[in-house]
Amino acid sequence: MLRNTKDLENYAISATDGPIGHVKDLYFDDDAWVIRYFVVEAGSWLSSRKVLISPISVHHPEWNERTLPVSITKEQVKNSPDIDTDKPVSRQNEEQYMGYYGYPNYWGGGGVWGDGLYPFSMVPAYAGYAGYRLDRVDRAEREREEEAYLRAERARHRNDDPHLRSCKAVTGYHIHASDGEIGHVAGYLVDDETWAILYLIVDTSNWWGGHKVLIAPAWITSVHWSDQTVSINLSRDSVKGAPVYDPDAIWSRELDRKLYEHYGRTGYWAGSAALPTEV
Repeated sequence: MLRNTKDLENYAISATDGPIGHVKDLYFDDDAWVIRYFVVEAGSWLSSRKVLISPISVHHPEWNERTLPVSITKEQVKNSPDIDTDKPVSRQNEEQYMGYYGYPNYWGGGGVWGDGLYPFSMVPAYAGYAGYRLDRVDRAEREREEEAYLRAERARHRNDDPHLRSCKAVTGYHIHASDGEIGHVAGYLVDDETWAILYLIVDTSNWWGGHKVLIAPAWITSVHWSDQTVSINLSRDSVKGAPVYDPDAIWSRELDRKLYEHYGRTGYWAGSAALPTEV
């Protein structure tokens, strides 16, 4: 199912032993267009410190209660690396974070999350690690191999640009079609299992009176962080004639098809290994 990131703000984050705090922002990877972290403001128990929580630790969201239970403890969060969430998160920050929680690096494989599609599959206890099952390899040998693998991956990706962006910060960026400006980023729709951003919500109210449409990340040609603009390879007329986005409608594959057919594009569900087959 698709979720609007604005609706996720103020969701409660619950550890295995009690509440942690509430979501205040989300960091997404502007290369893969996937939510990588929730920025969570902890309560008075942690002096309202802001911490990062990875979707890797979220297995069974409680949507009706607006709560994301996580498979970590409050003590782990309390002792987690102190990362300034008001500044760009570096690859070194991420290495410290992932290493602290014992997660493999998501940038070490060919999929959206490592070598897989779903973030929870990266938890070592979930499905083994580095291509083998936990119950088939001697524990000590497995740990040595895992540590060697992690060291190699950290060295290989030490200088990578992490491409992390704040959803709040990018909201409001101007959208430029191939023949002129057409609106601004008003939000994001994410798949609630893979946490992939499937659409940007574009507000065209300055042109066509309150009209909101959806644009897929695949149609973005470039993002210019210096002047806060997003360029897309679509014309203004094609965007103007696109199906109107209704935030109250339950998104379906049929709505996906209508949108992609309007733009003359092949659907992401047609053979893509990086995105879900059902919405």
